[in-house]
Amino acid sequence: FSASAQEQRKIKHHQHHRANGIKMKELTLTQSQKEQIKASHDGYKKQLMELNKNEGITVKEAMDKKEALRKEHKDKMMALLTPEQKDKLIQLKKDRAVKHEAMAAKRLDKMKATLNLSDAQVAKIKAAKETTHAQLKAIKENEQLSRTEKKEQLMALKEQNKNSFKNILTPEQLSKMEEI
Repeated sequence: FSASAQEQRKIKHHQHHRANGIKMKELTLTQSQKEQIKASHDGYKKQLMELNKNEGITVKEAMDKKEALRKEHKDKMMALLTPEQKDKLIQLKKDRAVKHEAMAAKRLDKMKATLNLSDAQVAKIKAAKETTHAQLKAIKENEQLSRTEKKEQLMALKEQNKNSFKNILTPEQLSKMEEI
């Protein structure tokens, strides 16, 4: 490969990278944006590698620095996008959320059939899922919490969600669910 062919291949490969699960190529980036994103991404990767080599810091400090680098990288990426591209990104995220909800509904329908759930049980599961989702979002968006506090709260929420199933399902349904 010539140098320009290799560069084109790298840029084409980079177009397939995802931002929050969304293909960047769907944002119709300009060549300049692609190059700036690649340069920013390469810098980000280099910073992460340097951080990983630093043995003089604690694991917590390393994780906190990685989180700060991730946020900085995301902000740089967003700054490179035009208002139209940002709108498109928002729309793509909404579309992905709708698709996710459809898949969740499909899983719930399968669970209803497999476990022979009543309509009341399905309604309780849906309500519990919505409550859990709202709590999850609140924890993730709470910038006052440290990474460790978020992790603890998320683990507690996971346990709470698990226990809610115990209150909704019959013992027979619980054992059948565990077998699946």
